Amino acid sequence: MVVCEFYSAAKKNEWDSFVIDSKTPLFLFKRDFVEYHSDRFIDASLMVYEEEVLVAVLPASRNEDVLVSHGGLTYGGLILSQKVKAETVLESVEAIILFARVHGFNKILYKATPYIFSTHGAQEDLYSLFRVGAEIVRRDLSSIICLDRRLKLSKGRKWLIARAKKNNLVVTDSKNWGEFIDLLSGVLEKHGAVPVHTPQELELLSSLFPENIALRIVKSEGKLLAATLLFKFGTVVHTQYLATSSEGKEVGALDYLIETCIQESLDDGFKHFSFGVSTENGGKHINSGLLAQKESFGARGMIIDFYEIKLND
Repeated sequence: MVVCEFYSAAKKNEWDSFVIDSKTPLFLFKRDFVEYHSDRFIDASLMVYEEEVLVAVLPASRNEDVLVSHGGLTYGGLILSQKVKAETVLESVEAIILFARVHGFNKILYKATPYIFSTHGAQEDLYSLFRVGAEIVRRDLSSIICLDRRLKLSKGRKWLIARAKKNNLVVTDSKNWGEFIDLLSGVLEKHGAVPVHTPQELELLSSLFPENIALRIVKSEGKLLAATLLFKFGTVVHTQYLATSSEGKEVGALDYLIETCIQESLDDGFKHFSFGVSTENGGKHINSGLLAQKESFGARGMIIDFYEIKLND
């Protein structure tokens, strides 16, 4: 029999150990990451047991009467044991639906984790969602590079990288989170957006996950020209943020920074380089300029789906 329960702090070690040995062992599913913004999200994470053995966990938050997987994480969905079979996953999804209904939720919003982050086949959840009548309500288009068979750089991108090299630009590590957020805020402000993280949050997260989070920058004469925040997941390097100043754009600083990070990822044995999404308005609009930039580095499309399960139908 499969049963659910809410996560509690007493289960932290059990949760984290499970994530490490799961089919999607992403550091952002560990409790220290899930809870760093607990002031903004009401945790409603679930643990799923079969005959008292933990078979799945669901990082989740509560948004009024909606169970969201998880409102504060880049990726989400059920995290599955390596040993779990498809029928148990289907039973787990059915148990989550029953549990959510009993606890007053009217809807589940489920954000799937893309396949490149899994160590084994891990899409039994998507089949289970189909079986219970879940509907796709949002589809984002992300971009990835398969590093061992990368497509060629565009001519324009090659030219900008060469320009950066002529200006003797150098890529280095940084821990100056305030400087980075200042640059990023200036970029996002033009699009009516603000950074999701504060400097203090990034400092905390980088101290908790030093092997997984890196800030790479390009400076010239003391000025920050470009920066990227990298999240490293097993075989994937993901650009959580990219930013450049107007001066940096002129000299190809961001282009050189991205290309350097791509080459370093290949040299370090990673399989994929992820740029994140280029869609807006719930996936209904493509930011063509942003997408073209990623494609010029040889990146191509990967889907991130969001499913909705209505509990009162």
